[in-house]
Amino acid sequence: MGITLKNPIFWTDIPDVDVLRHGDTFYMVSTTMHVLPGCPIMKSKDLVNWEIQSYIFDTIDDNDMYRLENKEKNGVYGRGQWATSLRYHDGLFYACFACNEMDKTYIYYTEDIESGKWNRHTLDGIYHDSSLLFDDGHLYIFYNCGDVRIKELKPDASGVLEGGIDQLLFSTPKEHIGLRCEGCHAYKIGDYYYLIFIEWPTDGNERRREICYRSKNLLGPYERKVVMDDDLGYHNKGVAQGAIFDDENGNWYSMLFQDHDAVGRIPCILPVTWEDGWPVFGIDGKVPHEWEVPFEAWGKFDMVISDDFNHAENKLANNWQWNHNPDHAHWSFTERPGYLRLTTGCIRDDVLFARNTLTQRTEGPSCQATVTAELQGMKNGDFCGLIALQSNYGTVGIKMEDDKKYLIMTTKDGEQASMHGESDTIYLRVHFDYEDSRDIATFFYSADGTEFSKIGVDLKMLYTLDHFMGYRIGIFNYATKETGGYVDYKNFEYQRFELEN
Repeated sequence: MGITLKNPIFWTDIPDVDVLRHGDTFYMVSTTMHVLPGCPIMKSKDLVNWEIQSYIFDTIDDNDMYRLENKEKNGVYGRGQWATSLRYHDGLFYACFACNEMDKTYIYYTEDIESGKWNRHTLDGIYHDSSLLFDDGHLYIFYNCGDVRIKELKPDASGVLEGGIDQLLFSTPKEHIGLRCEGCHAYKIGDYYYLIFIEWPTDGNERRREICYRSKNLLGPYERKVVMDDDLGYHNKGVAQGAIFDDENGNWYSMLFQDHDAVGRIPCILPVTWEDGWPVFGIDGKVPHEWEVPFEAWGKFDMVISDDFNHAENKLANNWQWNHNPDHAHWSFTERPGYLRLTTGCIRDDVLFARNTLTQRTEGPSCQATVTAELQGMKNGDFCGLIALQSNYGTVGIKMEDDKKYLIMTTKDGEQASMHGESDTIYLRVHFDYEDSRDIATFFYSADGTEFSKIGVDLKMLYTLDHFMGYRIGIFNYATKETGGYVDYKNFEYQRFELEN
């Protein structure tokens, strides 16, 4: 019995992973920052095939930043939910993460990890890249970058324990290190406490690598060891930061991720063995391109999907997420069955601040998305279409001016192409090429859905830290002059293309 696992397991943006096994099922969380609902629960029984099961929260808060009303603060791009720690203890699942723009750390909890019904406790302040550890009736949170701290929480996670442990645990090396240890994952395994981190040296390979600290005593002293330093043969981009976990039969694994430029940060799964009480990652010190895991295949699931929008209720498939908080009064599957209707509800002058932009991830090595837009409901000043969404964005769509429709392609530098359009139906397409970090998006249109023509310029996609997310495909419609216009979208068709041998 066994199936082949190929790395990366996803060629798409699933960063800051944490993995928990409960019974025969593996659960994973990942950072989703400014797209909502947030913090997906993904499940698997074979480590190869993963399903987006639910989300921990629909919204974090409903304020002007999350509603894209505060341009000065740039919304919550690149912030929101970061680096969640997923744990199980005494009948409850816990998910802990810091939220930078709120200056809060949230601990969500539930009895049923798959239901999407979570409650939360709130801690004041930022516990950066934290990890929870339940240990013999106590609960600790480890956090910080470089100067690693430990604080004791109340056993039910409802707050800081008065008089509990609160101290600097240790400081990590500074010499020849650009990014000191962060992304903590804390475990008690056997006689040892283990803390694993990422760090980024500035000598030698100069790539992110995985570091393990261990001690038989909670408060140390801790020993240090480099446990993974490999790039999977890809541009010296280290595979590091993530979780270790076991299966029911005592086999151990690690899920880490790798920076892959514009497509984002993509996860890999490695075998883990133990030697002299240290975890040994990978095979012969390397991340294997493929290897056999001892499970039967349990299902095939896609991270990104096509959607005909023919839904009986206003409920999104779990693959979709909104850019920031949606305005639920201004989107619908039911106003015109078989279509996604996006109605303008506010005035905006920038596609990055449009409400109700509906997004999915994109995937390597290359992919494309096509959608049909019906335009009869547009008003003057409206702009609708598809966006390759990151800070350095590109769009293809229709703009309505003086009762005339114009097909345009834009980048953040403005309009790159414009032509008059007569039809009330247009087919729009964006193609994403991530092979070998080429990172080019190309934009197309069609009058009949069969013959497509390129429009505008190629977009050199850039992974920028102000958004801190791999490129997404987004469907948008916003008003620049008056509200109430609408566009009906149908037949979102997504295709992923494999590498040619």
